[in-house]
Amino acid sequence: MLKKLLAFMALLYAAAAWAAVDVNQATAAELDSIKGIGPGLSGKIIEERKQGAFKDWNNFIERVRGVGEASAGKFSAEGLTVNGRGFKASTAAPTQAGASAPKK
Repeated sequence: MLKKLLAFMALLYAAAAWAAVDVNQATAAELDSIKGIGPGLSGKIIEERKQGAFKDWNNFIERVRGVGEASAGKFSAEGLTVNGRGFKASTAAPTQAGASAPKK
């Protein structure tokens, strides 16, 4: 029974490791395997990655044109990671300098 449990745990670990595609290490084919990323977007990702590795999801969104928080969330749900981390949408909206709260 213990051997079966250990084998099952090993399979789960292997499946989880196989499913994740890190944007800083993936080939074009691996990026294309993520639902929503096609050859055009994977090319943009790889070209931008030549300038340096993506630090985090915010850096990825800022640098890759056409990727926003909504698409980042979808890519993450499909297995894309940045430095091994999935996307978590920011809870606070970015503030603009000089912007004031609406008046009642």
